[in-house]
Amino acid sequence: MPDRPRASMAAPPPPTAEEWAFAANYTNKNSKGYRYSWGQQVRSMMGTAVEGPDQGVVRFRIEIAPDGRLTQLQTLWTTSAVAEQLARQAIQNMPPLPPTPTGKPLIFDKTISFSPFANDGPPIYRDDCKPEPPVFRNPFAWDGKSPQVVAAPTPTFPLDPQALADCLRQLPRDSVEAESASDQRLMDQWGSRKTGR
Repeated sequence: MPDRPRASMAAPPPPTAEEWAFAANYTNKNSKGYRYSWGQQVRSMMGTAVEGPDQGVVRFRIEIAPDGRLTQLQTLWTTSAVAEQLARQAIQNMPPLPPTPTGKPLIFDKTISFSPFANDGPPIYRDDCKPEPPVFRNPFAWDGKSPQVVAAPTPTFPLDPQALADCLRQLPRDSVEAESASDQRLMDQWGSRKTGR
């Protein structure tokens, strides 16, 4: 409808000093807190997102040096040239970042949503100490040439008690905003008009 006002969403606030302090010390799940704070910092500097042709999503591959300097930025894909340009400009003007939590280079992929309908809330940390589920491999896959071998499932091993205690010590309390954002992401992923959800 041409006379309908366009939706908009103001940029979120940048991470606070306390949030960056937590992110700089959280080592679980490939420095999950640091990756989230980095994305929030970028989005906070991109300005208000307005519904229309300029809204979109961009996904980067990022490498951050142990001292917090950006060493590599690669665009994997984008749905909006404007969103990519604003994100790159924000990344170029970012304030100095704290050192990475592990003291090693941090390499990760990050999606930045420049949309008035984005629901990019904080992550949930409570499950970060659980072992990763095994990667599914079809035990009956066969190329038709080589001898048929049924692959055994990959076993999972729990963390040793000391590593588990170190992991649990880092876990923060999940906020109401994180729980709400997690629920909304699940609704966006699994909700259906046919089921009334």
